Amino acid sequence: MNLIKKLLFVPLFILGTAVFAQKVNHDQWTTLLKTHVDSKGNVDYKGFKKNVNKLDAYLKTLSQNKPASNASKNEKLAYWINVYNAFTVKLIIDNYPIKSIKDIKQPWDQKFFNIGGETMSLNHVEHEILRKMAEPRIHFAIVCASFSCPKLQNKAFTAHNLETQLTDATKEFLADTNRNEISKNNIKISKIFDWFSKDFTKNGSLIDFLNQYSDINISPNAKKRYKDYNWDLND
Repeated sequence: MNLIKKLLFVPLFILGTAVFAQKVNHDQWTTLLKTHVDSKGNVDYKGFKKNVNKLDAYLKTLSQNKPASNASKNEKLAYWINVYNAFTVKLIIDNYPIKSIKDIKQPWDQKFFNIGGETMSLNHVEHEILRKMAEPRIHFAIVCASFSCPKLQNKAFTAHNLETQLTDATKEFLADTNRNEISKNNIKISKIFDWFSKDFTKNGSLIDFLNQYSDINISPNAKKRYKDYNWDLND
């Protein structure tokens, strides 16, 4: 191949890869979730462990099909939410039985999975990818395998249904009295709202955000406290 042909070949190859990157079908993940996660979000990690070959097959699909740069925002959000949740389950079952994700050394910082040739950690996915996409509701979709986390939904997130799924997950989390206690003049809420306060106050106050998704109209002057966070495993 002469120099001119080489110069022509390289950009065409790169362009083809970017344009024709395969979209991930998340049906495998939905099947696993419906089998091993109940309606309350309790996870059967023993069952997942027995089904590890199917989980690994889905994780391989994720690893090899990172969204193209021109993919829609919803496609990218759904993909990375599923990445976070599926690899969290993998982390747990690789160390199971445990009482808490905190029993694992540096669970969020260890780089234990590969996406598109890059070795990543859960913290990288959350802080360097998802949070930078300016969608605060991701905090009620990604799950840290703990009781006080939002529940693990038993259906994969998809680009087509993402808006409804994020809204429903946020409303459900706020209405869950184990995780939030809300009245007009007093709120005792998850520490998620403290840890990631900047994400919830970009377009108004925290109360403004809560009132978009709460069944109770909270006063702007409501007294605010945070609940203790229970890191027990969500099984």
